[in-house]
Amino acid sequence: MFDIVGIDYPCVDLNVNVDELPGSNGVTLINNLSWQGGGKVSSGIVAAARLGAKCAVAGAVGDDKYGSFCRKDFTDHGVDVAFLKTRMGARTALDIVLSDRKTMGRSMIFYPGDVGKLKESELPLEYLQNTRYFFMERLDEAARKAAEIAREGGAGIFIDADTYSDELVKYIPQTDVFVASEFVYKGMFADENYEKNCRAVMDMGPEIVVFTLGEKGVTGVSREGFFQIPAYHVEVVDTVGAGDDFHGAFLVGLLQEGWSVEEIAGFSSAAAAIKCTRIGGRAGIPDRRTVLRFMQTGRIDYTEIDKRVKYYERGMDYV
Repeated sequence: MFDIVGIDYPCVDLNVNVDELPGSNGVTLINNLSWQGGGKVSSGIVAAARLGAKCAVAGAVGDDKYGSFCRKDFTDHGVDVAFLKTRMGARTALDIVLSDRKTMGRSMIFYPGDVGKLKESELPLEYLQNTRYFFMERLDEAARKAAEIAREGGAGIFIDADTYSDELVKYIPQTDVFVASEFVYKGMFADENYEKNCRAVMDMGPEIVVFTLGEKGVTGVSREGFFQIPAYHVEVVDTVGAGDDFHGAFLVGLLQEGWSVEEIAGFSSAAAAIKCTRIGGRAGIPDRRTVLRFMQTGRIDYTEIDKRVKYYERGMDYV
């Protein structure tokens, strides 16, 4: 029995931080360079595993160096990769993530690779039928089928809704936990009546509806009621992966006995805030002790986190 099984197509993130992005034909000095695993569900799964959940990921990578990198990063965090397929002769996706200190923004250059989508015959049936939550982000055929199988086995369906689309809105009734970004909120609603709009989404089927609103914090609703939580204030280095880590932490919160949805959202916000203090989507992911201490004291213990920062700076050397 797993706590969380997710489906994704992992990539490698090359995280580059500069003072200011150069213009055409310009040159600038790199402040920090870090090779980390990437992918929305993939990073969320790693966050959940670091916070104590028993996790597995299904998907595909190439048989190249990047694919080996992705696989090892999962296993180093205790994530089961028995159903992470290796496509022979295929190239794993690469995401070059550029962040700059002048605007505190980020830009991405994405190479999709050619590993292809999972086939229904490649889905981990025994895993999907024995997990408490199924974690998805894409709405391709394999993910939809996997969700059906997981639901038949009694799992809750959790979706990371990062980008608005009509297809996403139509799929909402098939989800149990709908956690969406501010971009999805803006795509669905023209006003900031958060309670009314969250309840409108819950009326479509989910038991829990949450929207992450960046600097405005988090808002959501469940059968326990409506809530709003302000954002934690930290010294932001890089916001890449913050949403992914929020989702992973939220899933871990759902596994706890006696935690309210509002408490889960607060825990997830704290985990995501800590991540933002270090470059990339994974180096700054905290463990549970670090999150709880931060919530209690406002202080972040970087002893273990900064060891991981140094580890990822080694890049491909560690594969």
